[in-house]
Amino acid sequence: MRYFVFVFFFLINSVAFSQKAKVIDKQTGKVVKNVTVFNESLTINLSTDNNGFVDISSFKKNEIIIFSHISYAVLKLKKNTLQQQKFVVYLKKQSEQLDEVVLSVFKKAEKTKRIAEQIAVLSTKDIQKVSPQTSADLLATIPGIKVQKSQFGGGSPVIRGMESNRVLLVVDGVRMNNAIYRKGHLQNSISVAPNMLDKTEVVFGPSSVIYGSDALGGVIHYYTKTPKLSEEKEVISQLFSRFSSVNHEITTNVSAEVRFRDWASFTSISYSNFGDLKSGSNRNHGFVDWGKVYYYSENVNGNYNATPTLNSDVELLRNTGYNQTDILQKFYVPLSINTDLKINLQYSTSSEIPRFDRLTELKDITDTSSLKFAEWYYGPKNRLLISSQLLINPNKNWIDEGVITLAYQNIQESRIQRKFGSLERSYREENVDILSLNADFSVPLTKDKKRNLSYGLEFAYNNVTSNAYGKELNIVNGKINGFSNNFKVQTRYPDGGSSYMSSAMYVGYRQDLSSKSTLNSGIRFTNTHLEANWIDQTFIQLLDTKIKTDNSAITATLGYVYRPNKNWQINGVLSSGFRSPNIDDVGRVREKSGNVTIPNVNVAPEFAYNAEVGLQKYFNDRKFRIGGNFYYTLLNNYIQRDFVLDANGNKTKQLFDREEGFAVSNQNKGKAYVFGYTLNYLGKVSKTLNTSGFITYTKGRTLDTKEPMSSIPPLFGQFEMNYKNHKIELGADIRFNSKKDITDFNITEGIDNHDLTPIINANATNDIDKYYGSPSWMTIGLNGSYLVNNNFTVQARVNNLFDEHYVEFASGVAAPGRNLSVSFMANF
Repeated sequence: MRYFVFVFFFLINSVAFSQKAKVIDKQTGKVVKNVTVFNESLTINLSTDNNGFVDISSFKKNEIIIFSHISYAVLKLKKNTLQQQKFVVYLKKQSEQLDEVVLSVFKKAEKTKRIAEQIAVLSTKDIQKVSPQTSADLLATIPGIKVQKSQFGGGSPVIRGMESNRVLLVVDGVRMNNAIYRKGHLQNSISVAPNMLDKTEVVFGPSSVIYGSDALGGVIHYYTKTPKLSEEKEVISQLFSRFSSVNHEITTNVSAEVRFRDWASFTSISYSNFGDLKSGSNRNHGFVDWGKVYYYSENVNGNYNATPTLNSDVELLRNTGYNQTDILQKFYVPLSINTDLKINLQYSTSSEIPRFDRLTELKDITDTSSLKFAEWYYGPKNRLLISSQLLINPNKNWIDEGVITLAYQNIQESRIQRKFGSLERSYREENVDILSLNADFSVPLTKDKKRNLSYGLEFAYNNVTSNAYGKELNIVNGKINGFSNNFKVQTRYPDGGSSYMSSAMYVGYRQDLSSKSTLNSGIRFTNTHLEANWIDQTFIQLLDTKIKTDNSAITATLGYVYRPNKNWQINGVLSSGFRSPNIDDVGRVREKSGNVTIPNVNVAPEFAYNAEVGLQKYFNDRKFRIGGNFYYTLLNNYIQRDFVLDANGNKTKQLFDREEGFAVSNQNKGKAYVFGYTLNYLGKVSKTLNTSGFITYTKGRTLDTKEPMSSIPPLFGQFEMNYKNHKIELGADIRFNSKKDITDFNITEGIDNHDLTPIINANATNDIDKYYGSPSWMTIGLNGSYLVNNNFTVQARVNNLFDEHYVEFASGVAAPGRNLSVSFMANF
């Protein structure tokens, strides 16, 4: 009997005094070890074990328990609340306090209070609220980013006066930039559907120590959704659908997530169909005819029309519609308690995408019916990504955690052109295969993790195939009936094949010098190797038809974060970056605005040296923030497109598609600078109101030729206010853009499409007197959503409420007019 009583009391005490809580990552479903668990008086201090458990029996019933981990937002819970949750604790990457956890800066989770660089983060909720038609539209909402569009099916982000191959795009740890990412405007940011994104992070400035070549302006990192584990089998599916009035867009996204204890899967399929875009009709800029489409080409979808067609609605931008399909399949498999495997499959394809700015190009600017091109469109753009990512936590002296990413990408793109008055259609097709390997590791040098070492390596190999051919249309009774003849066409890139390889290694060191300051530093060595071979010399004759170039550079960064108190943060960064010429820089051939770009095998790397200061002031228990970032970037040996001169200093000419134009090429120049700032605020005004806003200013000039730099947007910004109460969310926003005077455009390069701005004197002999520049504009938008129940949400937005006609900086197509979009999201 005494033995029975002893056992009984032992079991009672075990239940009462041995209460174990399990801590889980809310995003992945995996247990979180080494979480510090303590009370407010700091009399109890515990940590979770390797299985994520911690014994909380020593805490009082109503006592607040604090869960803290460097990679997660701090969580405070009362013990009795925890008991109602069956002693399961879910940690999230962010909280109401503005101390987001960022992955992109150090390629590992780190809180913003330890990061010196200017960063921006858009969460899943932010993406859902914006409800963008494309990922380019999503980027346009981020403070400090301006997006250019040559056609509606595209979007070229501009960061700190840098664009295209000076901005690095990354998806799930794999760089999207490849050997044919060009200078000028690059429209590839749309090839990841916004509905597939878990979040997007932007690191501003030359972060080349971590990411290497191309990141002169910054890094845009897309993170797609990842499935998470569950103790019990779960199947979660979602349906999203949206209609937009301005271009009759219909987007549908279907996703399914399957969760098990030992593995998980996420599948997403997105399809968008965009009709022709309608521009705004309210012309406050004062230019009555600017941007109106009086004539258009009906030579699309296999149709033939010998002359331009009169447009019955001059504000309907014919030849802007297209469709796109995106597929994501991701598997998440924990191989052991310290090792996880992610398998990532992505495929994006589109219909033919009309190049609107070229299809509205005139042979005579005084004659709106003198269209130059009957056909100019991109063939289907295809992007394939297959990657495996191994996440390891061996807890060794030389490596605490790491990520190894092996990836293969295939990119296919093509360009089809034909001029009015000709039956000759040219085809230019490019194929790029990319194999890459990234290995990123980190290890704390002290037990308190105040000193951390990171290191890694990167390898990428690009193989480029370029093909071109011409076919003459056979027209019978006004219709295309096959082809009657073939003819030679100059390839866009070396026709004998080309390759580009980069390899790099880096080391980073981060230390908390005190409770108020953190030092970040790093150094990186990068080497690139380029080979190109030209065979056909029919149109362009080169002295060297086979080239091999090697370039290398050491770049470094030094960042300092000072936090004098809880509500202030001061950042300073000194950094350097470089961009090694790729296949596009060296070997591209194309024509635009009467200039023909030809190869220049002597192009050398360009370098950037950057200094920046950031200030942030927090209010309301760090739930509201105002801040500013100021930077100065010096470019050395910068690459600019310029005319090719003969021995007498005269412009040379080059034949392209049976027409002569002035020859230009990418050339190294001397020094240039870009200076700018972004002022912003963000946070909660009350429990139901939150607000955000920013203003961005950029100025860039060459120091050698005394010209404005290309890709420098005018002053722009956005302010918004949002209200949320239970099931209802309402919001309003104001977007604005100041004027960019024609004297602030780089006329030599012509990248910023100054010739598409309003004409003020058609008879002027120079472009400064002929064109106005980019007019200022302002739009107002409204949005709202209603949570019908836990599984169904309805959302509506009205953008450009007053139907303003405007054109984003350097764009070749007008922005959308008044647009009503209605969407719903259902969870099953």
